[in-house]
Amino acid sequence: MSHPSPVPIAPRLTAATRGRRLPVAVVDVDAFDRNAAALVGLAHGKPIRVATKSLRVRALIERVLGRPGFAGLMCYALEEALSWARDGQRDILVAYPSADVQALERLAGDASAMAAVTLMIDSCDHLDFLARRLPGARGLRVAIDVDASLRVGPAHLGVRRSPLREPEQVEQLVRRARSHGFGVVGLMIYDAQIAGLPDTVLTRPMKARSHRELTTRRREIVAAATQLVDLEFVNGGGTGSLALTGRDEALTELTAGSGLFAPTLFDRYDALSLEPAAAFALPVVRRPAPDVVTVYSGGYIASGAPGWDRVPSPLPEQQLDLLRTEGAGEVQTPLRGPGARRLHLGDAVWFRHAKAGELAERFNEVLLVSRGEVVGTAATYRGEGMSLG
Repeated sequence: MSHPSPVPIAPRLTAATRGRRLPVAVVDVDAFDRNAAALVGLAHGKPIRVATKSLRVRALIERVLGRPGFAGLMCYALEEALSWARDGQRDILVAYPSADVQALERLAGDASAMAAVTLMIDSCDHLDFLARRLPGARGLRVAIDVDASLRVGPAHLGVRRSPLREPEQVEQLVRRARSHGFGVVGLMIYDAQIAGLPDTVLTRPMKARSHRELTTRRREIVAAATQLVDLEFVNGGGTGSLALTGRDEALTELTAGSGLFAPTLFDRYDALSLEPAAAFALPVVRRPAPDVVTVYSGGYIASGAPGWDRVPSPLPEQQLDLLRTEGAGEVQTPLRGPGARRLHLGDAVWFRHAKAGELAERFNEVLLVSRGEVVGTAATYRGEGMSLG
């Protein structure tokens, strides 16, 4: 199970960053590398495509891409993918359908990028949208996103993504894509209801049932598609499902990214043994009561269904908790606990984010820490001027 390190992290990070301006974000590259090795160990020998949205720091994406067991990029925006193509990357999958007409036109006008970037489609509507916006863009590389959710009667267990579900629907879209002169090179069948939920008494049976259903359906979908085209890849899985999904012989590759940082949402997964690698510090700016301090900023709320599992968490060794009546605020965040009595104005309080790459939208750079010392800095996408939402 992934969980916060029993070894106190906050004192080490405070010492490493002493004299630095706060707020500050750090990545422990030693823990990052150990997490990368752990993910490869779960992948059943399949290559792992790097989910860039879960990092959003180019230097760290390049770092993990250079490790054995990782191959290719899974980007979340076409603009981002074009930046990687300019950097010379040749295996780039944009995992979400794009309606960015300006970026699509730049892609169609760049033969090198056209050869490197694969766009995601999930319907005839989107396919026709691309054909209208890119007349004459024959040879455009596309992959098909297929719904991997579990259906139990009227219940839909999973995320709302692709409308495609059955082999016949995939066949129809493959034929339609070929009629436009597009090359169908891959499938993505991502099991969010397995990868994205922690293991609990309620979710374990659902995950097992979903895996059984999806293994059969995925095999049928791949068989139907390969009767029409030669697929370069069949992608599935995420950090939270590598150990299970990697067993599926219909898949040629997996995807992971969040596990490299090990945010708090991965603290309750049976198959994961990861170390917190990313953290951020906020300065104390008020002392409203002997057992209460207030830190600057802090409202770094993770996306998804709203709840307390989406807010940042103070590192436990600091003996501080968020106030339930206020939570994490836009300009200040109060904390209560015995640890408050030891803090002074300007002192650092360390947090982990609930998710991974979204933290990079709050900082222009991260400090890279190794063996208790700052060994460098790395620009985030935001710091590059490429804030993609």
